[in-house]
Amino acid sequence: MSTTQRIAGAALAAALGVTTLSACGGDAKDKTAGASDAPKSKAVTLVSHDSFNVTDSVLKEFEQQSGYTVKRLKSGDAGAALNQEILTKGSPRGDVFFGVDNTLLSRALDNGIFTPYQVKGMEGIKTEFMLDPQHRVTPIDTGDVCVNYDKQYFADKKLAPPQTLDDLIKPEYKNLLVTENAATSSPGLGFLLASVGKYGEDGWKDYWSKLKANGVEVVDGWEQAYNERFSGSAGGKKAKGDRPLVVSYASSPPVEVLYGEPQPAEAPTGVSTGTCFRQVEFAGLLNGAKNPEGGKALLDFLVSKKFQEDMPLQMFVNPVVKDAQLPEIFTKHGVVIEKPENVTPDAIAKNREQWVKAWSSLVVK
Repeated sequence: MSTTQRIAGAALAAALGVTTLSACGGDAKDKTAGASDAPKSKAVTLVSHDSFNVTDSVLKEFEQQSGYTVKRLKSGDAGAALNQEILTKGSPRGDVFFGVDNTLLSRALDNGIFTPYQVKGMEGIKTEFMLDPQHRVTPIDTGDVCVNYDKQYFADKKLAPPQTLDDLIKPEYKNLLVTENAATSSPGLGFLLASVGKYGEDGWKDYWSKLKANGVEVVDGWEQAYNERFSGSAGGKKAKGDRPLVVSYASSPPVEVLYGEPQPAEAPTGVSTGTCFRQVEFAGLLNGAKNPEGGKALLDFLVSKKFQEDMPLQMFVNPVVKDAQLPEIFTKHGVVIEKPENVTPDAIAKNREQWVKAWSSLVVK
């Protein structure tokens, strides 16, 4: 899910004529959040992937109420950030880690980088997202990896956009889809898992053979796929992208509206709702944290209604707390994925590496 949050920055960059923007948030915000004159005993460090963001006023309210000053340490994409915490296990660089999702959760738990903690307000979290009964991690947000389509392209061609995984292998959609490499990209891996969930262990390879024969294009990451190759995004239009189908997120259309110049009345992109895989993103108290009490307070804050309702327009993900409300731009221009494809955490833990290796041999090589 780390690339979901980059959509906002990329859309804004496109509007300003900038080629790329790596993540939401900026250095100025990070410096404000981690005031250097705070006593060390009252500082709490949040380690995250690059796309973590929060409104300054919301974070300051937590700091004032708790007495802790939050320092943010961003560490690349989700996989890279997790790898660094595994390498520093027992002597972590911070107190709380945010950003491991259900596709990589087993790696984090098997390496023992977290200390169990039950957050205050845990009863308000939707039970389907509570994937660790030992409470080593707490669910913070969720989002759906889905194929997005360029509405104008399909209208011009008088062609109905695809809605299911089965549709994508039909001849009328040949050479239209671009996806990310499952070995290097979170949404790419999510899309692979969607096919595993749909077709099972015995069928997903055959599906990808057909998708490859139908002209699917594979690129390294979301930035290239969405902002260079996809014809429907603001960035893709500037880059003259010619692929009207892309693997992105169900939250991408509201972002295109929010950062459109001028802001459109309707999202220029749509979501193929039968192609989705649900990601859940977690945070946990790091084993060996220098400020465990501050870390616990920070985790409580991350599941508070205040943070959960701020999060959608900061990271373009959905809250996990039952009573958190989505902003109007989400409800008006977004879609609700009722039945995403599912693969159990145990199955992902057992098979992820061999699935990715098999996928790479089949599709990339």
